[in-house]
Amino acid sequence: MKTGKIIKVAGPLIIAEGMEEANLFDVVKVSKMELIGEIIEMRGDKASIQVYEETSGIGVGDPVYSLGMPLSVELGPGLISKIYDGIQRPLDLIAEQAGDLLTRGISVPAIDKNIKWHFIPLVKKGDEVSGGDIIGYVQETVLIKHYIMIPHNVEGVIENITEGDFTVVEPVAEVKNKNNEKIKIQMLQTWPVRKPRPYKVKKNPTEPMLTGQRVIDTFFPVAKGGTACVPGPFGSGKTVVQHQLAKWADAEVIVYVGCGERGNEMTDVLLEFPELKDPKSGEPLMKRTILIANTSNMPVAAREASVYTGITLAEYFRDMGYSVALMADSTSRWAEAMREMSGRLEEMPGEEGYPAYLGTRISEFYERAGKVITSGKKDKEGSLTVIGAVSPPGGDLSDPVVQATLRVVKVFWSLSANLAYRRHFPAIDWLTSYTLYDNNIKQWLMKNVSNDWPEMKVKAMTILQKESELEEIVRLVGLDALSAENRLFMDTAKSIREDYLHQNAFHEIDTYTSSKKSYEMLSVILFFHDEAMNLVKADIPVKDIINLEVKEKIARMKYIDEKEINKIIEIKNEILEQMKILKDKYTI
Repeated sequence: MKTGKIIKVAGPLIIAEGMEEANLFDVVKVSKMELIGEIIEMRGDKASIQVYEETSGIGVGDPVYSLGMPLSVELGPGLISKIYDGIQRPLDLIAEQAGDLLTRGISVPAIDKNIKWHFIPLVKKGDEVSGGDIIGYVQETVLIKHYIMIPHNVEGVIENITEGDFTVVEPVAEVKNKNNEKIKIQMLQTWPVRKPRPYKVKKNPTEPMLTGQRVIDTFFPVAKGGTACVPGPFGSGKTVVQHQLAKWADAEVIVYVGCGERGNEMTDVLLEFPELKDPKSGEPLMKRTILIANTSNMPVAAREASVYTGITLAEYFRDMGYSVALMADSTSRWAEAMREMSGRLEEMPGEEGYPAYLGTRISEFYERAGKVITSGKKDKEGSLTVIGAVSPPGGDLSDPVVQATLRVVKVFWSLSANLAYRRHFPAIDWLTSYTLYDNNIKQWLMKNVSNDWPEMKVKAMTILQKESELEEIVRLVGLDALSAENRLFMDTAKSIREDYLHQNAFHEIDTYTSSKKSYEMLSVILFFHDEAMNLVKADIPVKDIINLEVKEKIARMKYIDEKEINKIIEIKNEILEQMKILKDKYTI
């Protein structure tokens, strides 16, 4: 263990001399309290260290010990359903040992080394394996088989492998490499958080990650292996959108990173998730979720580590062949931590005081998303979708963090303060948001939802854009001055907004909508529009058309259970019946 001594303390940044044998990004223990830190700059024998714990009481002359290894996470059975802090310390165990507040210098293993897991081999003696190959699994939760993989620096032939109960540090297999050395394989691995895990090929994403949120799945879908950004002002519902995605997204494993968020918001997550049921399996959502909680009262430097910790855990499950979704809430707090550390290092500031490398760090983070063929002799496909919330000051989308993020992500869900003030949630503005995955997933939607789904989406969006054009005229001369056709467009747009896009995150049924139900709901609204247009052209008063009783049923479609979708389809028959009665009335 290499030792230096502190010559300067500036908040979470300390400078130590006598560190010439240490390397950039090495983990260090600071002072006799053994606070965890990481070297972020080397100048001669002087190391600048960001400390992931409170530094009050530390002084000049205190020792610094380099561990000679980069900041890494432990990977193995026991990760799912855990709640960690930004540097992978389990918060539940810390609470048991030291109470509700983080105790400085406390050291708790990320993965319990005493629990025995039942290991089931999937290969046999004599099989050739290389880094990334799966050799067996343990049933970690009801929903997740935790596949055990060969470490990336190992290649050879299985010498022996045993089924049985093992702790994560006991060898479950032996591999003989080309030098005839026998390498023991255990279930526990470590990986440096700043280094992306390798893969063979990155593929084009072609399948949507369905979220159960109608405005997203219909107009602005994100592909599995894609990237998305959720910027918005305070109170526009960023965190609720992130929570909804974490709860209902069509991914097998969820990693939720609360980076610098308010403690009460993370408390909501920690209390809600164990009680929520997965819509597909009926099991608690926590059985496929990892939470990383780094609240705003925790040391600022740990925010910088938390997003890397989260994405490394997500890549690990991607390498098993799972589709993984990472929610980072919010990357603005991560950028603010970078800005603070950069300022203390006296680096040349860039735009609005952020470091010049802000854009590089953000793009490196989002680049770790993707749909990939993983490493190993046997090909397997996994995907990692990254969705980052951004909290620009005052909702200013010209903020450097938003702009740097938009340059690398392909989906932009723009949250609108105006929609939020009107109590329209999710407050995603359909006129300013966009997705670049439409062409990638078009074939999947036509095959799995309906042939005319892409066409219907375009038609609905055209109606909403038409409403936006007509609103200015309505403000000037009133709704009654519009032609009958335009009044119908305004009414249909209102129906799309209020009966379809508006969704109650806290309603038992409306919180989640399958793609099949979404299709049928939108189909009914557009069917009413087309049939009503025929009546308008037959000179039947538009006021009578838009006041038909069936409109009440259209407004309540969202509350019909998924198992009773036929009730939505039947509304089309009622539309035809009521419109026929209306037409007969005026024809006579």
